Amino acid sequence: MVSFRGDAHKVYLKIKEQGAKQKFLDEIKEIRDFYQSVESDTLTLIYYRMIKERNASGVIPLFVSSIPWLLFLFSTQLQNFLFREGSILWAIFGFIYLLILVVCVLLHFREKAWAEFHLAIIKDILNKRGNA
Repeated sequence: MVSFRGDAHKVYLKIKEQGAKQKFLDEIKEIRDFYQSVESDTLTLIYYRMIKERNASGVIPLFVSSIPWLLFLFSTQLQNFLFREGSILWAIFGFIYLLILVVCVLLHFREKAWAEFHLAIIKDILNKRGNA
């Protein structure tokens, strides 16, 4: 059955079905154990860096918002090139452009999710140590 509830619900169902011994849980534990081994001052600096990464995760938002304006700027030349008599170039261009756009947006949100993941672990460790 298809579920539109998202990845968090899929993880819940997988853990419920197969138990808590999952490979991805081992990865999380390994990351948490590493951060627990780091001293509090260094961990605080890492926390600040992760905030920077979360808030400035690459040039993908710039790409998504600026490339259409660039194409608009050169629209006459682009139309003359893509829509020549019987040319299929417009379809190829559109497909490649949309594919790159979708991949970049997915990568952007994946990067933000990983930054949030690391921030949550670091914040939890600092709170337990009483340094937050």
